This record gives sequence, C-alpha cells and structure tokens, in this order.
Amino acid sequence: MTSADEIDVDASLRAAGLRVTDTRRAVFSALRGAAHVAAEPLFDRVRETLPGTSKQSVYNALGDFVDAGIARRIEPAGLAGLYELRVGDNHHHLVCTACGRVEDVDCVTGAAPCLHPSDTRGFAVRAAEVTFWGVCARCAAPGEP
Repeated sequence: MTSADEIDVDASLRAAGLRVTDTRRAVFSALRGAAHVAAEPLFDRVRETLPGTSKQSVYNALGDFVDAGIARRIEPAGLAGLYELRVGDNHHHLVCTACGRVEDVDCVTGAAPCLHPSDTRGFAVRAAEVTFWGVCARCAAPGEP
C-alpha cells in the first residue's frame, strides 16, 4: 500500500524531472524532516528507513536535487555544506558563531533580489544570498558556552 506521503514525494520528484527511486524517496523524506542538514546526519536518517543505502547514493541524490532545483545547498564558512528544501524564495540565513545553529530569515523586501550591489559590473543579478553571523539567544544566555 502506498501512503499519501509517498505519493507526494513521488510527485515532487517527477515534477522536478527526476526518476523516483527508493534512495531519492528516502533522502527527500529525510530532508523534509530537517532544515539545514549536512549530508552525514542525513545519511544516518536515510539508513533508518533504507538500511542498505550507500553514502554515495545519498550524495548523488542530494546533488540531483540541487541540480533539479528542489533542494538548496548552503555553505556557511567553517561548517559542512547544509541542505534544505526551501527553495525559490530568496531567503537568507542566520548562523550562530558559537554553536553553528542555522535559521532561515526572510528577505526584507520579499522579492528577488532583495539586495542590489553598488555596481553590477554587467551582471544581470537574479538573487542575493546573505549570511548573517552572530550568537543565538541560547548561546548568549548567561551560563551558556
């Protein structure tokens, strides 16, 4: 029996032009349950539902998702590459310099690009990617690291 969740995942993969495989289905489902996740912990999650999968299969699926535009890879300096399914809205990220926590922050104007360079040097700018660095509330609390 196929669940509604599997039908939704399958439809999302097909809409992106990707063939539905067990690995892609498992990776997509795991991404849904965690924003800003690195490949290693994602692999651990996938193995819970698909024990025989390989790390390379998970990396391949992630690359396929990014190429197809259904996932986004962000690479905050000093952290492993992180994946998320929130795409197409030109949002930005807040990164805690103490614990590495990453949170989404909406674009101020709501339309891409929401920032404009002083000189485009001939580029047709379509999006802006901003990372705000600081200390999250938990790490800034007295007695916390």
